[in-house]
Amino acid sequence: MEVIAFVVGVVLLVVGLAVSIALHELGHLWPAKAFGVRVGQYMIGFGPTLFSRRRGETEYGVKAIPLGGYISMAGMYPPSPKEQAARAAGERTGRAGGGFFATMVQDARAANDETLDGDGDPRVFYRLPVWKRVVIMLGGPVMNLLFAVFLFALLFSGIGVQTATTTVASISECVIPAGEERTTCAASDPAAPAAAAGIEPGDVVVEVAGQPVETFAEMTSLIRSSPGEPLTLVVERDGEQRSVRLTPASVEQPVVDDLGRAVTDADGAVVTETVGIAGIRQESAYVRQPIWTGPQTAVENVGAVAGIIWQLPVKVWETGATLITGEERDPNGPLSVVGAGVLAGEVASAEAPVLNRVAGLLSLLASLNIALFVFNLLPLLPLDGGHVVVALWDGIKRAWAKITNRPPPKPVDATKLVPVTFVVFIALVVMGGVLILTDIVNPLSLF
Repeated sequence: MEVIAFVVGVVLLVVGLAVSIALHELGHLWPAKAFGVRVGQYMIGFGPTLFSRRRGETEYGVKAIPLGGYISMAGMYPPSPKEQAARAAGERTGRAGGGFFATMVQDARAANDETLDGDGDPRVFYRLPVWKRVVIMLGGPVMNLLFAVFLFALLFSGIGVQTATTTVASISECVIPAGEERTTCAASDPAAPAAAAGIEPGDVVVEVAGQPVETFAEMTSLIRSSPGEPLTLVVERDGEQRSVRLTPASVEQPVVDDLGRAVTDADGAVVTETVGIAGIRQESAYVRQPIWTGPQTAVENVGAVAGIIWQLPVKVWETGATLITGEERDPNGPLSVVGAGVLAGEVASAEAPVLNRVAGLLSLLASLNIALFVFNLLPLLPLDGGHVVVALWDGIKRAWAKITNRPPPKPVDATKLVPVTFVVFIALVVMGGVLILTDIVNPLSLF
């Protein structure tokens, strides 16, 4: 059953990623059609086409490899004057001289020209005002951000956050002296304060020492700060409130910092403190959060992911180095779709309530959409951010020409940047390969 659950988790993540990709491409498709651009294809995935159907002028389909998607817009770039002249004369331009990159530029221009319907085609991307081109290119990443906000809102406001409540789940029978590793009570062990006070499982602690408490943290804070001091607790049982007298037992515990590490003094000895304990184990429940928690969490995740992606080459190098050194990976470092699938499988097969596993998968998918949002905003072709930069540069050139009373410049020909795009693409493939290999050999694990 555990293997089946693991596979189900991986499949659910793949489906979730396919939905994320579909929404990303819809974010490009909807404004493109709204602005009158002719869209030839809307495809989810790469490779051989599994299914497609044409509606109007657009072919909608699904391809075999669900690791991306695209829409094919007419005239992403302006036509090449030489090629347009040759096409008008019914001639073939042949291969460009100059080697590999020059050939790549020509091929990109030829592929772009095939989407044009003559030199005066008005329904092309490059003829749109700058702001419309920016809206189209930002539409995809924004859809990923909105999907992440929806998933986080569903997680925090629909399901809730698992929180320790003031409801008593169980009571310890005794207080085991510090330093002993046993877990069973001996005859000489004193009774736990909560058991001695008559507190029972199912009781809800509503007040400690005259102070109302709503969370387990508030309750334990008051008890820990009162070792050996009698306290009055008000508990609710069977719909009625009753008062009980409880004296927290005094125990020595190490002082810990914000990261849970033991604090030591100048001599390296562990610093301890005397705290009070009652022997109460709390009951956990899902507590729904305010509706703004989802968007707030999404924004916080954007900042965290941006910090990783901006240093992506360094982070990938450090991750890949663990293949040689055998060191543990940074849990906050990058991972591939394989690594994400492993985490999804572990979440789905964990020994936890179904709701916990659903919450884990939603959190993982939301985080991946944040990563898609940030990654696609990088100002590099072929990413969406690169196309935004090209559009803005075109707008700057036109604005400067207008300010200086010069003729409008020719549209920016981004096909000249194909060699740069190729280098970026190869770099992304190499980094993706390193992450996939690391996720197979030295995967991150929740446990």
